[in-house]
Amino acid sequence: MRCPLCLTDDNRVIDSRPAEGGVSIRRRRQCVGCGHRFTTYERIAVTPLVQKRDGRTEPFDARKVRRGIERALADRPVAAGTIEAIVERAEGLYTSGVSTVSASDIGDEVLLGLREIDDVAYLRFASVYKEFQRARDFEREAAALEEQA
Repeated sequence: MRCPLCLTDDNRVIDSRPAEGGVSIRRRRQCVGCGHRFTTYERIAVTPLVQKRDGRTEPFDARKVRRGIERALADRPVAAGTIEAIVERAEGLYTSGVSTVSASDIGDEVLLGLREIDDVAYLRFASVYKEFQRARDFEREAAALEEQA
């Protein structure tokens, strides 16, 4: 832990106690170099996981979700912050107590977000997510999109 004042790594813990109802530990520290006192909090970091279609699990990567949305929205007129709002929507699937979410749930959440914003982007994302093979797959999805509008 570096001192926020002099950036020295050498410090000692003066006091430790539970904080936030036992969810974290509050530590008072003193820098050995400059004597500055500061507080740190330790919390358990839960890494959200994604259950892939083939059964593998991997850590959730918001950058991957963002890239897919950016590709779907390429050259489309969308407001600033739109992509981030959809990514946050996908991250919202990880509520307290839920550490693993299926890739299909994340994809469905992204599709819902894109459906509200842009039909073309929705179809672009759906074509990859739903693995379209033929033109009729696009036609079927476009027809379903029109029915819901």
